[in-house]
Amino acid sequence: MSETVVALQAFQRTHKFLVGIDSDGCAFDTMEVKHKECFIPNTINVWDLQAVSKFAREAAEFVNLYSKWRGINRFPALLKTFDLLAERPEVAKRGVKIPAVPQLRHWVQNETKLANPALEEAANATRHADLALALRWSTSVNESIENLVRGVPPFPFVRECLQKISEVANVIVVSATPGAALLREWQEHGIARYAAAICGQEIGTKKQMLGWVRDRYEPDHVLMIGDAPGDLDAAQANSALFYPINPGDEDASWERFSRVAFDTFIHGDYAGDYEAKLITEFDAYLPENPPWK
Repeated sequence: MSETVVALQAFQRTHKFLVGIDSDGCAFDTMEVKHKECFIPNTINVWDLQAVSKFAREAAEFVNLYSKWRGINRFPALLKTFDLLAERPEVAKRGVKIPAVPQLRHWVQNETKLANPALEEAANATRHADLALALRWSTSVNESIENLVRGVPPFPFVRECLQKISEVANVIVVSATPGAALLREWQEHGIARYAAAICGQEIGTKKQMLGWVRDRYEPDHVLMIGDAPGDLDAAQANSALFYPINPGDEDASWERFSRVAFDTFIHGDYAGDYEAKLITEFDAYLPENPPWK
C-alpha cells in the first residue's frame, strides 16, 4: 500500500466541505500538448503505425480529447485507439495489422492500479512481449512529457478558485496522471499548497481516491470538479456532486464556478436542478461516435 493511500485513509478533515479536482484538461490546459506532442508520436513510433499515422492520430485524438472516453487511463485509451483503428477500412486497405495485445487487455481488465509500476511487475513476471512493449511506450510517453511539457499555467480563474475553495474546503487532486508529473506541475505554478493530497494513477482509480475520504463529510458537502465523464462517474459512485469543466470552454467554466457555482455549493443549493442542468450541458460536449462513422 502506497504512502499516499495510507495518508488518504488517515485523512483528517479541517473543513466541513471537500472538493476533488482533476488536473490535465481541468486545472491545466495540458491535454492537447500532452496527447498531440507526447502520447500520439510515441504511439505511432513504438507500435509501428507509421503507415497509418493519419488514422492513428485521428483515433487517438478522438479517444483522448474529443469523446466520452476523454480523460480515461492511458492503457484503456490505447486499447480503444487500437479498436477504432482495426475497424477502419482505410487501415485494412493498407495491409497494416493493428496490435492485438491480448496480455495487455487481460492486464487492463484485471489490474486495479493501471500504472507503470504494476505494469513493470507484470511484464517481468510473465515475460509477455506486449506487456514489455506497453511499458516501453508508457515510459517513453512520460519521458516526452517531462522533456516537453513546461510553462503551461492553470486555466484562468483556477488560481483564484483554489484560493477561495481552500478557505472553506479541503482540496484533493484526483487524477489518472502519474503522480510525479502531477506534483511537478502543481509545484511549478505554486498551487500545490492548496491541496491536502495530490493523487495520481499509481494509487488507484478516481473512484477509489474519493472513496477513501468521502465518509468524513456530510451528504452534499463533497464536490468533484472534472472535464471528463470518468470524473462524473467517480463523483456519482461516491454520492458526491459534480461540477463540469466543459472541454473547449474551460475559461468560461472556471469563471462560472468562481462567480456562481461554488457559492451555490457552499450554500446548499447545488444538488438537484442546478447540477442536473450543468451535467446535461456537459454531456453534449463529448460525442460517443467518431466523425468518420
